[in-house]
Amino acid sequence: MATALNFSRGFKAELIQPYNFEMSRDLRPFLEEYWGSSFLIVLIYLLLIIVGQNCMRARKGFHLQGPLILWSSCLAIFSILGTVRMWKYMGILLFTRGFQQTVCFTSYTDDTIVKFWSCLFVLSKIVELGDTAFIILRKRPLIFVHWYHHSTVLLYTSFGYKDRVPSGGWFMTMNLGVHSIMYTYYTLKAAKVKQPSMLPMVITSLQILQMVMGAIFGILNYIWRQEKGCHTTMEHFFWSFMLYGTYFILFAHFFHKAYLRPKSKVKPKSQ
Repeated sequence: MATALNFSRGFKAELIQPYNFEMSRDLRPFLEEYWGSSFLIVLIYLLLIIVGQNCMRARKGFHLQGPLILWSSCLAIFSILGTVRMWKYMGILLFTRGFQQTVCFTSYTDDTIVKFWSCLFVLSKIVELGDTAFIILRKRPLIFVHWYHHSTVLLYTSFGYKDRVPSGGWFMTMNLGVHSIMYTYYTLKAAKVKQPSMLPMVITSLQILQMVMGAIFGILNYIWRQEKGCHTTMEHFFWSFMLYGTYFILFAHFFHKAYLRPKSKVKPKSQ
């Protein structure tokens, strides 16, 4: 393991060190320069949804059990690894620098570990669009919250990465944590392994909790925006609060429809 890079005052490098693979080439300059391409990617994604649904309308759905197991397991492994690294990092940062430092200041975003995983996190939002392909090819219902969430998360993640939104560390950490459980569930479900009946409800509940926490972090950013060194703007607050607010409404509605109505048996929404 290589020695970790110190960032502004006080964080002790010996508490968490980057692995050699986390010292790979930094793609931040490239991703920051071409972050606007995320709009084109989303446009293509939405067009492919229309084309795909039209093509499958007169066809029988594909089974795709093997590819679905492989797909979900790869995303599960990635999410679990990211969760372990980022929860450890953010936990240490929280206890050594304080909660406000993790929410309002961007000094930690230049750390080797954060740069590596945040880069992969942004790219993973493009990869995760493939979830929709499995829904269309298997002729499963494609609900609004699915494609809306995939589209806007990609856009906001690219924007937040480019602008170094300070609470982005928590956004990433929470999302990876939920995904590690969710994609593990999808893997076992595709493999026809019996699951606890309450697990889908737990996953959706965690997704809703993530939206609540995201909105709270946005509000705290706004409250602390006058603090010296706090890297927060009205633009950050507006988009984070608006998106997490709409996510909360949509996921809460999904929860009610999926688990509180006796007739409905809906699988947890893919992030």
